[in-house]
Amino acid sequence: MEKFEDLITWQKARELTKKIYGLTSDGQFAKDFGLRDQTRRAAVSVMSNISEGFEKGLAKEFHQFLVIAKVSCAEVRSQLYVAFDAGYIDETIFQELNQQAIEVSRIIGGLRSSVDKKRT
Repeated sequence: MEKFEDLITWQKARELTKKIYGLTSDGQFAKDFGLRDQTRRAAVSVMSNISEGFEKGLAKEFHQFLVIAKVSCAEVRSQLYVAFDAGYIDETIFQELNQQAIEVSRIIGGLRSSVDKKRT
């Protein structure tokens, strides 16, 4: 891979972020500024940490950035629960985005394991 945009992990994180932005732009979710902004920041953090870590060029640092990206993915999932519990999203949307976030997290985990093997 020559650039972070080639990483499937980053591409999937970008898709998740796009959906989060769309979801948080309408209805009650858009009016809950704290939750909206925190959910968006967490989603952006996933893709940003993947790209930043990749650009560092060192396996040790890339691994650490992937850890942060995975944690941010968990944060997105947690905030989706808040949005669901508050009635901002229905169960179908919750399940779809939660599953997408789980998929991104799994892919990050796989990449992290691969990077970990290279650094040892």
